[in-house]
Amino acid sequence: MAGQSWVMHAKKADFAALSQQFHIDPVVARIMVNRGLEETDFDMFLQPQLEKIHDPYLMEHMNQAVRMICHDVEEGNRIRIVSDYDVDGVMSNYILYKGLKRLGADVDYVIPHRVKEGYGISEDIIVKAKEDGIHTIVTCDNGIAANAALTKAKELGMRVLVTDHHQVPFILEGGAKRYILPPADAILNPKKESCAYPFDDLCGAGVAYKLIEALYQKREISKDELYPLLEFVAVATICDVVSLQDENRIMVKEGLRRLRHSENAGMRALISAVGLTGRVIDTYHVGFKIGPCINASGRLESAVESLELFLENRIEDAIERANRIVLVNEERKTLTIEGVEKAEEILQDKPEQKVYVIYIPDCHESLAGIIAGRIREKYQHPTLILVDGEEEGVLKGSARSIEQYHMFEALQGVEDLLIKYGGHAMAAGFSLKREHMEIFEERLNEMCELDESAFVSKIRIDVPMPMSYVTEELITQIDDLAPFGKDNEKPLFAQKELNVTSAKIMGKERNVVKVMLEDKEGFVCEGIYFDAQEFADNIIAWFGQEEYDKLLHGWLNNVVLNVAYYPTINEFNGNKTIQLQIKQYAMAAVREVL
Repeated sequence: MAGQSWVMHAKKADFAALSQQFHIDPVVARIMVNRGLEETDFDMFLQPQLEKIHDPYLMEHMNQAVRMICHDVEEGNRIRIVSDYDVDGVMSNYILYKGLKRLGADVDYVIPHRVKEGYGISEDIIVKAKEDGIHTIVTCDNGIAANAALTKAKELGMRVLVTDHHQVPFILEGGAKRYILPPADAILNPKKESCAYPFDDLCGAGVAYKLIEALYQKREISKDELYPLLEFVAVATICDVVSLQDENRIMVKEGLRRLRHSENAGMRALISAVGLTGRVIDTYHVGFKIGPCINASGRLESAVESLELFLENRIEDAIERANRIVLVNEERKTLTIEGVEKAEEILQDKPEQKVYVIYIPDCHESLAGIIAGRIREKYQHPTLILVDGEEEGVLKGSARSIEQYHMFEALQGVEDLLIKYGGHAMAAGFSLKREHMEIFEERLNEMCELDESAFVSKIRIDVPMPMSYVTEELITQIDDLAPFGKDNEKPLFAQKELNVTSAKIMGKERNVVKVMLEDKEGFVCEGIYFDAQEFADNIIAWFGQEEYDKLLHGWLNNVVLNVAYYPTINEFNGNKTIQLQIKQYAMAAVREVL
């Protein structure tokens, strides 16, 4: 297990003035500054209203894109949508399909098979589209790097509209970047260097939504018909782990609100199938309950299954489809657990390495990235998982990295061993011949210059806040900062040297521990931690079995902890009490925290 280092955000500002100006607690002002927000961003962040999202026509090529689609609708030209197979791809495809159908377009869709066809649009898909009489190809969540495929489309006389959010490929010439754009008739991508759109971190579904928004404006279709698409934007934005600031925050907040009362039969069925009916759905539920089910069909079967769930109108059929997708996800979870266990077994037989290269025979290649992420998260080392590919003697790999290690650049350093590769700083995919695996592993580790400090995970504390400062009003203000996610992480507070006066094991599975915490002034507050066994093991290791037994009896003891927490309001039998959700803890006697 990786070690931990607790570090404090150190950004400076006049928190008292910000507090007074925006009528928020100084702690809340400090959290917002910690998230990189300037004073000019505060109003949009605190009042995330749909009227504040950006004009879609500010995106470069939006006028051309709208004219293309409107012309195709008027002329009855056939349009085909081609998306990626992950959550963002499925949601993007759905948004475009529903939006274009509403306009009266003759439109269908294709989603490449993850294993058989791989990521993105291919020349085979282009040729098939031409054979099917397709006039216009619309990509979503892919296409910006599909130069060869889209060149083929233009050679065959088709029109192409790219909607994507990925980085534009480039080559270095004399130390400068020369960007390579595909030969499309219009390219909607806020990451284009020439695009002046005010916010460049939309996901693929966000870009697709902006296109439909512009088309609805052009055709004077009410926004009441546009806004139901926001729940699909929200799911994609959360699952694709893009920034939850600026207009993403607005669209996700509204989309989450709509999810609870979704008008879509497939979404309602899926929400029911994962046990969320009637719940206030947040980013956790989307990221760890809903999203994985949508992803699972694309990993083990075909992502078309998920798309057709959301296009289903009959609730009985939607329930059947949703239950099937949930079962596929259960299979995916089982296979993932087995894969992680195998990876950990293999790690035990290897000498201590900085970069983990783990070959798991017989593992489904679509699970390699998930397994790599789990191992990286647990051990805080760059991790590359290799599995057998479709082609004899070829291994497929998926990599996940840590902040201090640029995975794509690392693969560039061994590209002579690779058949192909792609990715970015934190994640990558690649393939290589089986015979090159050992030298690949050796060279990656020889090239790695990280020291041991890089393999310590950082727990970022927003404010060293005494628990006695917490009030219901403060908790309400902090909760209003949700939805939490990338660039708006859930706040974390900390207090040193708290006496733990008692501990009680709770829950049906006895996996929750409730503790009473007391500070030096005698202020007492309840805390809760969601891994009772780990807590017991650590307390016994640090303080001894006798001290742990005293905790369970509520007797005087010597257990003193530094605690990192998130404050909540616990309601039970009509009574409200403040409760600290303990996120991390450490033995106060030996750990320097703040």
